[in-house]
Amino acid sequence: MSAGAEPYRDALAAAVRHATRWLESQPGRRVGPQQTARELAPAFDGALPQSGMAPADVVDYLARHAEPGLMAMPSGRFFGWVIGGTLPAAMAADWLVSSWDQNSVLRYATPAIAAIEDAAGHWLLQLLGLPEESDVGFVTGATMANFTGLAAARWRLLKDAGWDLERDGLFGAPRIHCLVGQERHETVDLALRYLGMGSPTVVPADSQGRIDAAELDCALDRIALEHASAQRSAGAQAGGVQGPGRALVLVCLQAGNLHSGAFDPFAAAVAVSKAHGAWVHVDGAFGLWAAAVPELAGLTAGVEGADSWATDAHKSLNVPYDCGVVAVRDAQALRSAMGLNASYLLQDADGSGDPSQRVPELSRRARGVPVWAALKSLGRDGVAEQIGRLASSAAQLAEKLTAIDGVEVLNDVGYTQITVAFGDDATTRRVADRLIADGRVWMSGSRWHGRDVVRISVSNWTTDADDVATAVEAVRTAVEAVR
Repeated sequence: MSAGAEPYRDALAAAVRHATRWLESQPGRRVGPQQTARELAPAFDGALPQSGMAPADVVDYLARHAEPGLMAMPSGRFFGWVIGGTLPAAMAADWLVSSWDQNSVLRYATPAIAAIEDAAGHWLLQLLGLPEESDVGFVTGATMANFTGLAAARWRLLKDAGWDLERDGLFGAPRIHCLVGQERHETVDLALRYLGMGSPTVVPADSQGRIDAAELDCALDRIALEHASAQRSAGAQAGGVQGPGRALVLVCLQAGNLHSGAFDPFAAAVAVSKAHGAWVHVDGAFGLWAAAVPELAGLTAGVEGADSWATDAHKSLNVPYDCGVVAVRDAQALRSAMGLNASYLLQDADGSGDPSQRVPELSRRARGVPVWAALKSLGRDGVAEQIGRLASSAAQLAEKLTAIDGVEVLNDVGYTQITVAFGDDATTRRVADRLIADGRVWMSGSRWHGRDVVRISVSNWTTDADDVATAVEAVRTAVEAVR
């Protein structure tokens, strides 16, 4: 017989109590953790206990000892990396996902999850203005969204070149030329490495990190000429036998530069890429959401002309970890690259495809459900308002920071990212250390254009005017202290 609810009741009640207390602490708590992993280790490590502990007591112990080592990432004063918070409906839906305990592999086995994730995918395509025929998969994060989109690209390019990837693997396969902007996110390179495609060709970018479309066109021309020359040489040596008539090309563009928030010129870059027969992939981890805001949609103009897109719903949309999203126009390519057929996996007869055919994992949680809940709770207007508010808060913060003597805003603030410096590198590092020690806000250090910088990302739906004011005062105090 099944256990029913009783064995879970006390533990869940304890979890609700501690979760509520944690959320209540966000407005006033120090943002950074109070203890290091080394300091926390004795509470969690040591010999495995011989006897167990009651579930509710485990939850109490866990919450009590973990709390000093937690970062207040749900706080509106957290501006580190590009990490959003969690919307109420999305958090509650994620709790349901855990209690439902569904392995979201097959439509036949978990029809409710399949229907919800299908709907969430359709809504995302509508919201972001992407082709309605695209297939959507829910993966762990933007890294695996890039991986999945690029895997579909690899399959299609090799398939069209007459290479059977499933049968023959990559050894001896025609080369795929991968081109990226100079300031792409490193996870694109990581995904290419995972896929065995090696290091990409780097195309120059402008001062804000946007790929130069004219330079991209020149790079594509060079590849085409080199390929044609190699084909002629190979044909002469092999008595006229040649490989693919056209070079296989994959171009990766970016929606939202990590430091500046800038967007590649999609209309021009996609046009020159398509003229060379390239597959175009867009890494839009946090920037793709600008398409949902009428006032910001110009930033993503032309992005719908690409072939695949990657984003992360935890960033600008603010759903719980983990929830990356990949969309691929060519459903056959995605399902062929990711799909698995086995006799024990019962297929649904409706032909829509199983969730497992769109993602790398077989076993996984129903991570698309919180996305559906977030979209249902906000609606199109709510999403636009939320993303627009993040961008406007960044603009306000940048304007106020510029007024502080000794603060230099290095980027054109047109979306949610601000990159600042405080004079020389040593001073910038000292200010960054002061900000972290102060604890009122969290801003992450980085390097950009050969300088140490502090990067500020406005990503949390709770960030308001008071949080902006607190951030400005924290920076002012840190600058004055260092001076």
